[in-house]
Amino acid sequence: MQHKKEKLSHLLYRLCMIFFGASLAAFSIELFLMPNNIIDGGIIGISLIIDYLFAEKVFLLNFAFVVVILNLPFMYSGYKQIGKTFMLSSFFGIVSLAVMERIFHSFEAFTTEPILATVFGGFLLGAGVGLVIRHGGSLDGTEILGILLTKRLPFSVGEFVMFFNIFIFLWAAFVFGVEQAMYSVMAYYIAFKMIDTVIQGLDETKAVIIVSDKYEEVSEAILHRLGRGTTKLKGKGGFTDLEKEVIYVVVTRLEVTKLKTIVQEIDSNAFITIMNTQETKGAKFKSAIH
Repeated sequence: MQHKKEKLSHLLYRLCMIFFGASLAAFSIELFLMPNNIIDGGIIGISLIIDYLFAEKVFLLNFAFVVVILNLPFMYSGYKQIGKTFMLSSFFGIVSLAVMERIFHSFEAFTTEPILATVFGGFLLGAGVGLVIRHGGSLDGTEILGILLTKRLPFSVGEFVMFFNIFIFLWAAFVFGVEQAMYSVMAYYIAFKMIDTVIQGLDETKAVIIVSDKYEEVSEAILHRLGRGTTKLKGKGGFTDLEKEVIYVVVTRLEVTKLKTIVQEIDSNAFITIMNTQETKGAKFKSAIH
């Protein structure tokens, strides 16, 4: 099956967003994290420690050079696993990070207060990394390594990244001191949560499954009172073995309470399951609140 070639306008938009995300990450690293000896996890964290230990003695061991060199093997290894587009987008993002870090290097730090540096540094770093990931790239090869190794080791990608970062923060405690390592863990957590927010978007949606004997009334009420279309699925009770209609609907997080009220008014015995969704597209889904 032949893949469609990406439109030039979409490609340029993606590259601009990746560049902006990488620039935001570089801004955070140079003006918040590095001046306060606070690091991130993964390859970025290792690069920051190497920069601190050796950059003044050996110029080529500065952050910009090291972060590119350390990521190259992972980019190459992940080429067949994840694809050429991802690899090239990631390489562009990492080079952009390195270039912008050198530009911001001559700027003065925004703050020398560790708490402020931790919170705002983590926030901006997460926003930058999240933008890069959302638009098809990566600034860190750790997860790529995790994907490759977990095929041979009894660990998930998440577990591998966690173990990898534990060693980095222990190293940071040895180099910068325990307090700075603790600030680093806080910055990493803030960045991690911000990455999720940027990738998923601010308009968080919920997928809802409703099992009710009054499924026709419930479905009509959701359509007319909430303005949401529903999908009816066929199901079968595991205990009774009776066939049931199952309603599936996607709503924004602000509409969840109203949805539950509508269902409870019609059928107080209805079974409702509410799940987080990563992203909602298509079917003219709008986040308008009625």
